[in-house]
Amino acid sequence: MKNLSQNFDVRAKIPLKLGKPTWEILFPRRLWFPTWTCEEKKLKAKCCGREGWIESAGKSAFGFGVSAALFCSVFSYSPAALAESLTVAFPVSRAPEVNAVQRTLVEAWGLIRETFVDPTFNHQDWDLKLQQTMVEMFPLNSADAAYTKIRGMLSTLGDPFTRIISPKEYQGFRIGSDGNLQGVGLFINVEPRTGHLIVLSCIDGSPAARAGIHQGDELIEINGERLDGIDSETAAQRLRGNAGTTVTVKVHHVKDSGTGSYIREVKLPRELIKLSPISSAIIPHRSPDGHLTKTGYVKLSAFSQTAAEDMRNAIQELENQGVHSYILDLRNNPGGLVKAGLDVAQMWLDGDETLVNTIDRDGNMLPINMVNGHAITHDPLAVIVNEGSASASEILAGALHDNGRAILVGHKTFGKGKIQSVTELHDGSALFVTVAKYLSPALHDIDQVGITPDVQCTTEMLNSAKEISSSTKDKASVSSLEADSCIMVAEHALDMEESKGTAS
Repeated sequence: MKNLSQNFDVRAKIPLKLGKPTWEILFPRRLWFPTWTCEEKKLKAKCCGREGWIESAGKSAFGFGVSAALFCSVFSYSPAALAESLTVAFPVSRAPEVNAVQRTLVEAWGLIRETFVDPTFNHQDWDLKLQQTMVEMFPLNSADAAYTKIRGMLSTLGDPFTRIISPKEYQGFRIGSDGNLQGVGLFINVEPRTGHLIVLSCIDGSPAARAGIHQGDELIEINGERLDGIDSETAAQRLRGNAGTTVTVKVHHVKDSGTGSYIREVKLPRELIKLSPISSAIIPHRSPDGHLTKTGYVKLSAFSQTAAEDMRNAIQELENQGVHSYILDLRNNPGGLVKAGLDVAQMWLDGDETLVNTIDRDGNMLPINMVNGHAITHDPLAVIVNEGSASASEILAGALHDNGRAILVGHKTFGKGKIQSVTELHDGSALFVTVAKYLSPALHDIDQVGITPDVQCTTEMLNSAKEISSSTKDKASVSSLEADSCIMVAEHALDMEESKGTAS
């Protein structure tokens, strides 16, 4: 065998094969995967196509043999043509753990090559980027250092949401989506314009909430380590840990008035946190004509795997108790599983309405429509959103608003209009890839723009709502929900909408 440090021009055939599906993807498009029967001829490998359907988040795994170098053919999706092929050659590390990450690198690079929303890869040669990264990875002797090289390659795409997380981090991600985790109760995300890690929300009653950490705070350090250039999943993993342990965070808080800010360090205990995505209640409400009515209030805090089922049960229970209208509270809901958001939308809509429009890497717009939908209830609906409402929350709010089903109340949303696939790779790590952008049913662009409500919780509206509340409710009986100014505004907006309906 030739010395790899002196000669990288040794090739070996490496078969590629489909792997296991993992998480859900909102991308209704057929991709074509080849059956690999490739000849060892540079740029002339012949590959026969066979059809593959992307369900869940994606399907991909690469079979590898141990050899001096890698010879692989790369496909592009095209239902009308045979797969394109490309030959690359690079050195295989002698360090087994680095060699394993090299395999992960090829998987990640290939998935991005075929599905990333920007076919120019941020105006760079993506094939060359693989070769450069492999050469940089070759002299390394640890998996952590090798993963850092993959993250560096992904950062050149200019999309903070396309990222890779380690097997351990992925297990934490799955646990969070399943509805339980051990941590401090923070939802965080990267602010695309600045790259800073921003607190989207705190879980009620969690250690972070009790410590006074607020939505909009910037996370600066975890256990004394700066977070510059760290993605949200990596930061979240550092915050998680066994219940009973502690973690120290440094946050930058900007005062609501915008007149000042301060940095503080907080020691947080980790606890077992139940991510119950749904809470509900009945709010007694006196309409302008004096009648006492019931408003069904539903708070949806995250789109976990149980969100749709829990929402259906909550609506049905409120229907059984005779509510007359609904408030759906999506404030500080950072998103989650997009499919859960679409499932929830269909509980409020009838017919064949468009829920969201996706735009793929070729600029094709693909609407996602219901099929013969039947709403659980047709009672009037108001949806409350704010700056912490992101991703699937914005899809849901846009679907209900643009189809004329709901009034939007609150503040402009976060503005994340990208859709990710999540694919488990051969080593248990996971690759998040932005595969499409989305527009609301009325073709409003959401990404980095957000959704502006019909009625904002401005100071004037809040004061008006408080006056209405004080004149129609017994102060001694006002609950925390009834005292929530944005809920008051939502009730007032529902009253106004009902009066318009009566007048017509």
